[in-house]
Amino acid sequence: MYERYAGLIFDMDGTILDTEPTHRKAWHEVLGRYGIRFDEQSIIALNGSPTWRIAEAIIALNQADLDPHALAREKTDAVKIMLLDSVQPLPLIDVVKAWHGRRPMSVGTGSESAVAEALLAHLGLRHYFSAVVAADHVQHHKPAPDTFLLCAERMGVDPAKCIVFEDADFGLQAAASAGMDVVDVRLL
Repeated sequence: MYERYAGLIFDMDGTILDTEPTHRKAWHEVLGRYGIRFDEQSIIALNGSPTWRIAEAIIALNQADLDPHALAREKTDAVKIMLLDSVQPLPLIDVVKAWHGRRPMSVGTGSESAVAEALLAHLGLRHYFSAVVAADHVQHHKPAPDTFLLCAERMGVDPAKCIVFEDADFGLQAAASAGMDVVDVRLL
């Protein structure tokens, strides 16, 4: 099915790893320290964004006087502890395993590299990917194409010959902007 592609790119959170419930739990824990709440649908709409951008949106909605980067660091620290104990691969990991060694593959994520690398290593999945491109590797995040273009570059593959697997609207937009075909895994 994917033989016509020279490279496969996978989003991480919600695509190959079931991290979304843990991310929401970490947000609840951290925001609870400040008496702040968030609307889950608003956060879901920001899936694929770096943590500091989500923190900015939460701060704006709550008219809170907090630093988005400091809040993002608190959430990242909380999620690191929770994720290693709770995250499992999603069924799409079977595609990764089936194509390992047949095509270069990479991960393009809105998570920070420390979180992405730790999770993939902890689950024994890191060796499947020739590159992991995270939020701290690019200046312009999803929906900009930079994450996926850097994945293609690091795999040594023409972007037009890549396919992206995504679960978030920002990621779908980023793949299209990169000139790549995309699979919306929510429809699988």
